[in-house]
Amino acid sequence: MCGIFGIVTQTEQNLGPILVEAARRLTYRGYDSVGAATIKNGVIDLRKDKGRVDEVAEKYKIAEMTGQRGMIQLRWATFGVPSKENSQPHLDSEGKMVGAHNGNVVNNVELREQFMAEGMTVRSQNDGESCVHAVERYVRQGKDMVTAIRMAYDDLQGDYAFVIGLADDDKLYAIKKGSGLVVGIGEGFTCVSSDLPSILPLTRKVIRLNDGDVVTLSADEVALHAVADGSFIAREPEMITDEMSSVQKGGYAHFMLKEIHEQPAVARELLHLLKNNAELPAILGAIRNARNVYLVGCGTSYHACLMGSVYFSQLGARTTIPVLAPQFVPQYLPGANNQDVAFFVSQSGETRDVLKALDAARAVGVTCFSMANVIGSTLTRTTAAWLPLTCGYEISVPATKTFTNQVITFLYLATCLGGKDLTNLMALPELMEKTIAETDPVARELADSINPWQDCYSLGYGATYAIALEGALKLKEVTYAHCEGMLSTEFKHGPLSAVTPGFPVLFSAGKDDVDVIVSGMNEVTCREGRAIAIGAEDSRLRANATDLVTIPASDAMSTPILETIPLQLLSYYMAVGRGYDPDFPRNLSKTLTVD
Repeated sequence: MCGIFGIVTQTEQNLGPILVEAARRLTYRGYDSVGAATIKNGVIDLRKDKGRVDEVAEKYKIAEMTGQRGMIQLRWATFGVPSKENSQPHLDSEGKMVGAHNGNVVNNVELREQFMAEGMTVRSQNDGESCVHAVERYVRQGKDMVTAIRMAYDDLQGDYAFVIGLADDDKLYAIKKGSGLVVGIGEGFTCVSSDLPSILPLTRKVIRLNDGDVVTLSADEVALHAVADGSFIAREPEMITDEMSSVQKGGYAHFMLKEIHEQPAVARELLHLLKNNAELPAILGAIRNARNVYLVGCGTSYHACLMGSVYFSQLGARTTIPVLAPQFVPQYLPGANNQDVAFFVSQSGETRDVLKALDAARAVGVTCFSMANVIGSTLTRTTAAWLPLTCGYEISVPATKTFTNQVITFLYLATCLGGKDLTNLMALPELMEKTIAETDPVARELADSINPWQDCYSLGYGATYAIALEGALKLKEVTYAHCEGMLSTEFKHGPLSAVTPGFPVLFSAGKDDVDVIVSGMNEVTCREGRAIAIGAEDSRLRANATDLVTIPASDAMSTPILETIPLQLLSYYMAVGRGYDPDFPRNLSKTLTVD
C-alpha cells in the first residue's frame, strides 16, 4: 500500500535520521523499495533503490542526508517491477521538482504517453512519477503550486495521495484522494505522512486530511485549500493519545480485523485498475480460445479458483477446471499441451506448490497467466501476463482481503468474457462496507454463543460452495476448532450423523439456491441441531433457520463475496473469545515456500 513521509523545518539540518526512522515505522504497510529526497540550497538530493529500509539506507547513506525539507517513500509495486528506476521519490523533467505518492493512478499508462508527447522526460513505469509530471504540466504553464496540484487532481484517476516540493521553494505540498494522509504540527516543523506511526514520535498534534484537501506545509504553519475551487479550509488540529501499537493497527485490536475492514477500499482500488489494465484483452482472448482452462491454487487461493470456475461458467459460458496445485501434475499434466491455458493464483507469488505446477505447465507449452499480491514475485515474473491484487501488505496470516480481491478479479474476468454489464460489480465495494457494518455485531454475538463447541460444519451450494470451504478454513486457522466445509447436499451422506442438540451448522445461502439450503437446514433442525443461515433477507430462510445473519440484497454473483465477510468476522471473534491471537495462528506461515 506504500507509505510516504515528508517534513519541513525552519533551518537546514540533518534530516536523514528522521526520514529513516519514519520509514521504519511505516514498514508494516508492506514495501519492496525505499527512496529519500532532501532539498538544500535549491538542490535536490535523491537516493533510492529496491530493497529493505536498513539495506537501502546503509547503501546510500540516507542517514547523512541534510536539508530544510525532506521526504521518504516505501513503495509497494503496482506499476513497474521493483527497481531503482521505479523506486520513489521521482523528479520532474529538469530535476527541479521531487515527489512521491501512495496509492494507484489507474490511467498511468495513458498519462505517461501524454507526458512523453509533451516533451517531458519520463524515467520509469511507476505511477508515482506520473503524479510529479501531472503537476509539472501546469507549472510549465505558469501556475502556482497549489493551482497546479488542483488541476493535476483532475488528470490523475484512481485513489492516491502524494507529497511534492520545488527545489527553489521553502515548502512542501500534498493532496489526498482516497489514500490516507495525515499532517503533523510540531515546534519549528510540520510533516505529512500516509499514517500516524511515522508522525507520533515527533508530535501528537495532527490534522487528518479529507479527500480533496490540498495542504501547503511551511516550517511554522499549514494551510488547507479545497481542490474544487481553491478556497481556504479551516480545520483545527487534534491531539492523539492512542498507543503506538493501536495506531499501527488503525485503532483495531488485531490486523485481521483491520484487514477485514479494508476489503471495500482495496476492492474499489482493484476495480479501478482492472478497468484500465492493458493485459486484459490478451488474457480474455486466450481463455476464450483455449482447449482447456485450469485455475490453479492452494488453500484460500484454491477456494478463489473454485469460485472463479463458477463465475466463468455462469457468466462467460466457459468451462474451467479448478485444481489444487499439487494435484495438477498427476491429474492433468499428462493431457495438457500448448492449446491449454492455466491461471495460477497465489497471495505471495512464492507458494512452492503453485510454482512447481507452473514450471510443469510451461514445460509442455501451456499458456500461463497469474494473479498475485506481490509484484516482482517469482509467479509474476514467470508467467505470460499477470494481474495485481492491489491489497497492500496483509500482515495477518489468515487471508482476508487477498481472498476477496482474488474472487473479484475472477468475477471481473468472467463478466467481461461474457460481455455482461459491469454495473453490479462496480457497486460491490459499497455493499461490502454495508455488510461489515451490519454483520459485525451479529457475528460478535454469535461467536459467544457457539464458542463452546469444538466441532461445526460450513455448508454451501452452487455459487456459495467455495465460500463455505473458505469459511471453514478460516475457522480452523484461527480458532483451532474442527470445522468441515462441504456441499450442503452432501451433508446427508454421512456427516449428518454428527448432529446432536445444539450442534452448529453454518449455511451460506446463494440468492438462487434458497430452497436447497432450506432443505439442508431442516435436516439439521429436525435433529435439534442449530442451523445458522447467512444470506439476504428471505422469508424462507427466516422461517427455517435457527439464526439468520442477513447481508444486503445483491445480485447472485455478488452474494457469495458478501457472505464471506460474516464468516471472517465470526472466525475472528471466536478466536479472540478463546484467547488466541488471530494474526499469528500456531503452526502456520504466511508464505509457504516448502513442499
